[in-house]
Amino acid sequence: MRFFVSSVLSVSSVIKKIENNTMHSMDFLYRDTPRHSDRAAVAALLERTGFFRPDEVAVAVELLDEHLAKGTASGYYFWFADAPDAADSLVGYVCYGPTPCTVGSFDLYWIAVDTSRQGRGTGRALARKAEASAAAMGGRRMYVETSGRELYAPTQRFYRSAGYAEAARLADFYDDGDDKIIFQKILSQRNQGQKGSGSGI
Repeated sequence: MRFFVSSVLSVSSVIKKIENNTMHSMDFLYRDTPRHSDRAAVAALLERTGFFRPDEVAVAVELLDEHLAKGTASGYYFWFADAPDAADSLVGYVCYGPTPCTVGSFDLYWIAVDTSRQGRGTGRALARKAEASAAAMGGRRMYVETSGRELYAPTQRFYRSAGYAEAARLADFYDDGDDKIIFQKILSQRNQGQKGSGSGI
């Protein structure tokens, strides 16, 4: 199955400018600077969702470690949502970054919201902040991958409701009966005329 959004969604028109690194919205405090305390908080958050295996949680923490060690040179960027009554109380987070060897393509690697805090628009707010940040860095498209299993139906609905369209489906990618679905969202039409990478031969 394959379909695309009919109109271009300009994130920059929704969020004109990211003025500072800390923002208040949707009753939560948002920041884009990781802390060392986020390592344990992110692991605990992902474990509570019940969606991820221990090895997957470990990968998420590794990406955070890469940023803590190398900063933006790691290629991994973050937004975090903290509870306003406790700055150390992580409510949700998103990890994204430019796709290597592309011009203007970005990957949304991780996005999760604590199960007790869902339904308040936090996931949508985190996604929009990541999209706006990517667009500000010259991003044209944001890609995200998820499972085709029924367990992930709410995740698939979330991406579709946030303006993502299914770009590809790889049958049995994760396991028999567990497809990989690749969603994409157009952030900007800038650089559309630039030539992409070729075969090199």
